[in-house]
Amino acid sequence: MTNTSVPQQLRAQHQKVTRSKFLRRIFFMITGSILFSVGLEIFLVPNNIIDGGIVGVSIILSHLLQIPLAVFLVILNLPFLLIGYKQIGKTFAVSTLFSVVIMSIGTTLLHPVAPLTIDPLLAAIFGGVILGIGVGLVIRSGGSLDGTEIVAILFSKKTPFSVGEIVMFFNLFILSSAGFVFGWDHAMYSLIAYYVAFRMIDITIEGLDQSKSVWIISDESDKIGEAITFRLGRGVTYLNGEGAFSGDDKKVIFSVITRLEEAKLKSIVDEHDPKAFLAIGNIHDVKGGRFKKKDIH
Repeated sequence: MTNTSVPQQLRAQHQKVTRSKFLRRIFFMITGSILFSVGLEIFLVPNNIIDGGIVGVSIILSHLLQIPLAVFLVILNLPFLLIGYKQIGKTFAVSTLFSVVIMSIGTTLLHPVAPLTIDPLLAAIFGGVILGIGVGLVIRSGGSLDGTEIVAILFSKKTPFSVGEIVMFFNLFILSSAGFVFGWDHAMYSLIAYYVAFRMIDITIEGLDQSKSVWIISDESDKIGEAITFRLGRGVTYLNGEGAFSGDDKKVIFSVITRLEEAKLKSIVDEHDPKAFLAIGNIHDVKGGRFKKKDIH
């Protein structure tokens, strides 16, 4: 007698993406890659301003060797695609390859187009904004446009440094190299562009209406929970907890709010229990459940 439950479980773990979700993912990957190309060829590259990561290395090599930027964008990313395939999965690798190819085609087509500005500060700011939005859209779609993070993940396993620290060190080295190639004023403009792009990636991924998770421990949990529901319009979930030191039973309130509602929530908690424990953290995405705001009474 054969056991068919295992194959069924395996199939359940990897369900096919619906056609609408697949097309939506493709659309955002193409849009993000094109925006990235615009940020590079219409703003940054003509003004000798670079980005961090593999893209920054590609811009420097393209300038020094007089070889089209698209060539280095593809060649330098290929090894990291193989690493990403092994470390993260096939979907990520394919999505990244698709995005990099679109980005390379975009830079090739846009290279002859005149830049919108020759002011390096404006180019750094607006180029960083457009580039960051493009990267954020691709990441939200399950891909990537740079292999730096993949390398950082591998190095973090063998060194005491975190992924963020490795990425920062790698990018500082690249941005510093721009000073020897394009001049130190352009290196500083590159740092501005990198920071702007970094912030725009966060905004694009998290959204302008950033959500926050809230954890509250209080002896007045029932009153606070009711106030959050009726005065803030947000649903709450009660969790049973136990104090490790005191051994007392605790009722923990969990809720999700937007950052615009944070101040009002703090005032609600302080009004009912000034000594309550309150922890608030950022959430990248919220899906399902009853997150939709209720009417406030």
